[in-house]
Amino acid sequence: MAAVLERIHRANRPSFHSLSPKQARIAYLMGAEILDLPRAPLPRIENLAIPGPAGDIAARLYAPVTREDAAARDPRGLPVLLYFHGGGFVIGSLETHDSLCRQLALRSGAAVVAVDYRLAPDHPFPAAVDDCWAALAWLAQAAPSLGLDGARIAVGGDSAGGTLAAVTALHARDIRAQLGTALALQLLITPGATAHADTDSHRRFAKGHLLDADTIAWFFNQYIPAERREDWRFAPLQAEDHEDLAPACFILAEADPLIDEGIAYADLLRANGNAVRLELYRGVTHDFIKMGRSIPEAEQALDACADALRTAFGLPAPAAAPMTSTTPTGASA
Repeated sequence: MAAVLERIHRANRPSFHSLSPKQARIAYLMGAEILDLPRAPLPRIENLAIPGPAGDIAARLYAPVTREDAAARDPRGLPVLLYFHGGGFVIGSLETHDSLCRQLALRSGAAVVAVDYRLAPDHPFPAAVDDCWAALAWLAQAAPSLGLDGARIAVGGDSAGGTLAAVTALHARDIRAQLGTALALQLLITPGATAHADTDSHRRFAKGHLLDADTIAWFFNQYIPAERREDWRFAPLQAEDHEDLAPACFILAEADPLIDEGIAYADLLRANGNAVRLELYRGVTHDFIKMGRSIPEAEQALDACADALRTAFGLPAPAAAPMTSTTPTGASA
């Protein structure tokens, strides 16, 4: 991890907080796959449009088998993970997290639907939350038409996407009757959970550990004014009721400003009677799960995610190790 940080330092790329949001998005996109695993070939990848509160939301479906093979194996269709990408609510896209979503589908045996929710500052809080909630409601109804099982849905995300997954899990509990099912899992990868960046880990890892304090402040200031940050839709630790939620799997990094709030949220869910699995990876930073070319912990975390999804969905373990061959952007093989 130290060697990776040194290479990033030598590259001397401008910090996100020194750029405009548009420039930061381009910079993140250009660097997203330098450390990530090559895009694995999958037999089914489809671009989708989800009806949202402000127009269609772009999304992408990943499946490790064809629709016909999935139906032959199980007439219910594939279980599905609804995935929200990270990027501080300001950057990130379907493309920056394409490799990660392919790996989750390939290793777990489940389908993944990635959501390109609206970004700040063009669309400030709660636009991203509204899009994620709309995507869940749509998926619960549209799953059969896609060859997916609407009774086996999980939500997940990394970083800001982990926050969105956590608040979507809270919302799913509250509208369970409307959805017609309970979520099978919430997969929370290095999520944010507090209203203010004021835990001890924010101080310990404020500089030099990939996600700097200045960048966090820049993300938050683009997304939500300070006086609104106690809203549980931004800070799920602030929700009034944490009982009766979907089982949770946390993937946390030791050298991450968000580590303390991730542990605090896991403890809170467990204290309220929810099933919690917590995987803590030592000596790595925020976003480590997208560094599979350089550090073994990335693939270990991907395998842990896949195992949690298989357990939640009742899927068998894969017969062979996953491939990581390169495929062109947006293509299937």
